[in-house]
Amino acid sequence: MARQDQEKLPELYVATDVEADGPIPGPYSMLSLGMAVAGRPELAFYTELKPISEEYVPEALAVSGLDRERLRREAPAPAAAMSAAARWVNGLRRIGRPVFLAAPAVWDGMFVHWYFVRFTGRSPFGATGSGVDLRSYYMGATGREWSRSHKSTAKRELGLTDLPHTHHAGEDAAELAQVFDALRHARQGQQPEFRPAGEA
Repeated sequence: MARQDQEKLPELYVATDVEADGPIPGPYSMLSLGMAVAGRPELAFYTELKPISEEYVPEALAVSGLDRERLRREAPAPAAAMSAAARWVNGLRRIGRPVFLAAPAVWDGMFVHWYFVRFTGRSPFGATGSGVDLRSYYMGATGREWSRSHKSTAKRELGLTDLPHTHHAGEDAAELAQVFDALRHARQGQQPEFRPAGEA
């Protein structure tokens, strides 16, 4: 598709969630990756990955409940998993322009960008892997301070309190996609019950 034709397509916000066994990639491993397109629940991707090192933080591993030994035996190698993820993201270009979205974009984005560059040579989200941070978007939408811009607050105000956060990367990516989609609709005036800070 020609670049000018691609630019006519809508942006697709790819909600992304990572489960990892430590605070940074390299010494520690990304164990699972989920992606889901906001507003398009049928467009989703999930993979688990083999650990890349022997190091891990037990408390971090416990969050996801993933079994490192099972992943060593059964999960795809990082190069295969990230190549599949890149193909999925690039396949979205037939219908839109993929934009990375995470909560927080710094942490999830750090793992995703590092893994794409390390194991595929480049990120399908661009040279910097940059994108949208949900909390920053919500902060700008409401005029609130950072300390009052948690995702849980957005979910409560958008009527999404029954939407779970499970620490399964695929499910949490779908959760994020729904929250962001609802927030965008609220910004467009489609949910009158949503009121930014300072409004009656």
